[in-house]
Amino acid sequence: MRRITLSVFALLLGAGTMFAQAKPAAKPAAKPASKAAAPAAKSTKVTGFSIDSMDKTVEPCENFYQYACGGWRKNNPIPGDQSRWGRFSELAERNRNILHEMLEKLADPKAKRTPLEAKVGDYYAACMDEKTIEEKGTTPIKQYLQQVDAIGSRADLFKTFAQFQGEGLPGMFGFGAAPDMKNSKQTIASVGQGGTTLGDRDDYLKDDAKSVEKRAKYVAHVQKMLELAGESSSAAEADAKTVMSIETELARAQMDRISMRDPKNRDNKMTKDDLAKMAPSFEFVSYFEAIKAPEFTELNNSSPNFFKQVNALVENKPLDDWKTYLRWRVIDVAAPALTAALVKEDFDFNGAYLNGTKEMEPRWKKCVRATDGGLGEALGQLYVKKTFGADGKVRMHKMIDALTEALRADIKDLPWMTAETKEKALQKLAAFNTGKVGYPDKWKDYSTVKVSRNDYLGNRLRAATFERRRNLNKIGKPTDRTEWGMTPPTVNAYYNSSNNEIVFPAGILQPPFFDRNIDDAVNFGGIGVVIGHEYTHGFDDQGSKFDYEGNFKNWWSPDDLKAFNEKTACIADEYSGFVSVKDEKNGDVHLKGRLTLGENTGDNGGVHVSYLALQKTLEGKPRKTIDGFTPEQRFFLGFAQIWCENSTEQSRRELANTDPHSPGEFRTNGVVSNSPEFQKAFGCKVGQPMVRENACRVW
Repeated sequence: MRRITLSVFALLLGAGTMFAQAKPAAKPAAKPASKAAAPAAKSTKVTGFSIDSMDKTVEPCENFYQYACGGWRKNNPIPGDQSRWGRFSELAERNRNILHEMLEKLADPKAKRTPLEAKVGDYYAACMDEKTIEEKGTTPIKQYLQQVDAIGSRADLFKTFAQFQGEGLPGMFGFGAAPDMKNSKQTIASVGQGGTTLGDRDDYLKDDAKSVEKRAKYVAHVQKMLELAGESSSAAEADAKTVMSIETELARAQMDRISMRDPKNRDNKMTKDDLAKMAPSFEFVSYFEAIKAPEFTELNNSSPNFFKQVNALVENKPLDDWKTYLRWRVIDVAAPALTAALVKEDFDFNGAYLNGTKEMEPRWKKCVRATDGGLGEALGQLYVKKTFGADGKVRMHKMIDALTEALRADIKDLPWMTAETKEKALQKLAAFNTGKVGYPDKWKDYSTVKVSRNDYLGNRLRAATFERRRNLNKIGKPTDRTEWGMTPPTVNAYYNSSNNEIVFPAGILQPPFFDRNIDDAVNFGGIGVVIGHEYTHGFDDQGSKFDYEGNFKNWWSPDDLKAFNEKTACIADEYSGFVSVKDEKNGDVHLKGRLTLGENTGDNGGVHVSYLALQKTLEGKPRKTIDGFTPEQRFFLGFAQIWCENSTEQSRRELANTDPHSPGEFRTNGVVSNSPEFQKAFGCKVGQPMVRENACRVW
C-alpha cells in the first residue's frame, strides 16, 4: 500500500495510495491493447470478479497475470484523462461519480441543505466556477507575491516560509506534529527534508539522457509558469534557472527514498536549541514564532544532514534568489486553482510529459477530488450514508478475525523463527487495532472553516490552514489514536506502525475487492489479501522495527533478525530483476527492490495468510467447482484480478523511481512464482516461469 506518513503504509497507488497497483510481469509482458485514448469512464457500476477478464490462450504457469487479466486489459484501454487504468481506477471512478452526483445537488444554493451540506456544496461550486476564477486571474496570489517582494532579511524570509506553510503553501523543509518514535503515546514536533518540486531527488542528480531531458523540460515549464503569472520572458528565463539551482542543492542534501525507509535514519531526537545550533542560518526562532507552534523543547529531526548541508546554502545564496524560489513555490501550488492557462501548463508538464496522459480530466473530476481533499471527512459523512450499509463493518470484521487466526497460526509454525521471538511477534499481533473499518467513529469538525462560493483558492488555503493548525496543536499532547489517515471514499487501506493499526476505508469495501454475492474463495483472494497485506506490513522491513505499542524498538533475537534480513533480501533481489520499461536506447528501467520491499513483503505474506484463512473457512464444507475452477484456483484468480491494469510508458518510468509499490503484473507474478499453494492449484512444474527456483518467503 502507499505510505501516508513515514510510519503509515498503504496498499494502492495514485494520488495517494496504499495497496499499490501492479505493473507488467516478470516474463514477457502483455502489450497494452491499444495506444489510442479511450473515453473516460462514466458508469457508477464496477464489475467484480469475472471469467471474461481472463485470457485462456495463455497457460497459467507461463504468465499468470496475462492468463487472469488478459481479457480485461484488452477491453479496457487507458482513458484519455488517465495515465494508468486498473481495477483500483475503476472503483475510484465509480466513487467519484457517486460523489459527483451528490455534489451537483449540494452545490445548488436553492436546495434545502444542512450547514455541513452547504459547506461541502459551496466548496465544490467555487471550484466549478471557472468564469469567476478566470476573471480574477492571478489576483488571488497577489498578496503572497507582494509579501515575498517585501522580504528584506533572512529573518523575514523564514517568517514568510512559516506563514506560508501555516496556510498550506510549501516551504523548503517540513515541520509538523508526529508521534515520538520511541514513545508513540506522545506526540512531539518534527522537522524533515523537503523543498523540491520534481518527484524524486535523483531527478536533479542523475546524468542519464532521460533525467537530463526531464530537467530541461522542467526549467522550461517553470519559465512558462512564471510568464503566465506576469513575469517578462527574460526575467522568467533567469528565475527558472535560479529555481533549478536551488532545488538541485536541496536535492543533493536529501536522503534518498530507500534510506528514508529505515526508521533508524529518521530517529534523531534533539532539543530545539540543538537544532538551532545545527543550522543557525535557518532562523528557527523567527520561524517557530511565525508559524505559531505551541511551546516545545524537544523535537525529532528526521534528516539532520539535510539541515547541516542546506545551512551553508541559506548562508551563501543571495536573498533575492530565495525570494525567486519562494515565488515559484507559491505559483506552483496555486496553479490548479487559477486561470485556464496556468492549469493547462501545469497539466502539460506534470500530466502529459511526466505521465503520458493525453487529455485533461473534466473539471468536475478535479473538483470532486479537491472537495475530498479539502473537506474529506465532511464529504465522507455524506458518502457513507449513501453507500456503506450497516452490515459493512460486521462482514469486514469477520474477515479480519479469520485473517488474524491464520496469521497467528502462521507465526507459530514458522520454521526459521525461535520461540522467544515468536512470543514477541504474537504479542504484537494481539495488540493490533483492527477496529477502523469504513469510517471514523468521531468526525472532524469543520465549523471554523470559512467557505465562499466565489473564492476557490481561498477555500483551499483556508481548509489547509485548518489542517495545519489542527496538526500543530497536537504537539506536546497524547497521541490521538482515533484519527484516520484516509477519507472514507478512498479506494485504499493502510497500516500505521506508530498506532500498530490496520485501516480500511469504505471506498475499498466493494467489488472487485469484496462482493457479498460471490464465493468465499474470490473474496479471500480480494479483500482477504488486502487485510493480510496490511497485517504483514506490521512485520515487513520497516514495521518489524516497531513493537506492539508502536515504538521504534528491537524485539528480535540476533539470530532471528539475521534470518529475517536474509529472507527479505531474497524478495528485494527478486523484484530488482523485474523490468518495468524496456528501453534499448537508454537502458531498461528496473524496479528498485529495496524501495518496493515493504509492499512486496506485504503482497507475498498477505496472499499466504489469506490462503490459510480460506482453507480454514472451507473445512467441513463441500468443495464446489465454479466455472470449471476449484476454490483454490478461484482464490488466486480473485487475487490477480484486483491488479489488472494498463499504463503508459511514461508513468511506468516515473513510478519505478518513486513508487514503493510494484506494478500490477509483478505484484501478481512475483507472488505466485513464490507460492507452492499456487503451483499445486494449477499443476505447475519445475522449470515453468511461475515456479521460482529459489522461492522467497518471509511470512
